[in-house]
Amino acid sequence: MRKVIFQMLISLDGYYEGPDKKLDWHNTKGGFKAYEEELFNNADTLLFGRKTYELMQSFWPAAKAFELDPFVAGKMRDLQKIVFSRTLNTVSWENTRLIRDNIKEEARHLKNMPGGNILLLASSGLALTFMDLNLIDEFHILVNPVILGGGKTIFEGIQHRYLLQLINVRNFSSGNVLLCYKPKA
Repeated sequence: MRKVIFQMLISLDGYYEGPDKKLDWHNTKGGFKAYEEELFNNADTLLFGRKTYELMQSFWPAAKAFELDPFVAGKMRDLQKIVFSRTLNTVSWENTRLIRDNIKEEARHLKNMPGGNILLLASSGLALTFMDLNLIDEFHILVNPVILGGGKTIFEGIQHRYLLQLINVRNFSSGNVLLCYKPKA
């Protein structure tokens, strides 16, 4: 069975989005590239909620993205992308499919198909839905050495407690710390 991995960059005070929705504080230096390559090379599907899809689709297909990070831009182009949204009517990014209804059934079906890992990238609302359905196998939380003092918290809107078990910690020379958890049985 494939693993669903939720990956998110956060500040030390738990925000994934700073005040005014700013993301200019993301620290992707000092070993992050090797982690990112490992993560993407073991995956064949990317999952997004609407907001993250719109953000990613506005940046990654552009020529500038290929200049800045050809590896990720290529993966973003080539991997299957699935957008879960009840408000979008269409998606235009190549290799992208829209799921509007039957999210629970579609997500379970996707997870049970053969293939590589499924990456749920930076979509906190979709992560909450997948958590409620017990479909996340690993949480990769990359803590950046910055305190924002405001913004949107990673699990904003969570309704109940989830127990997790630490499975890996990775330090980066940039000061980032990757915390990997799995749901506790």
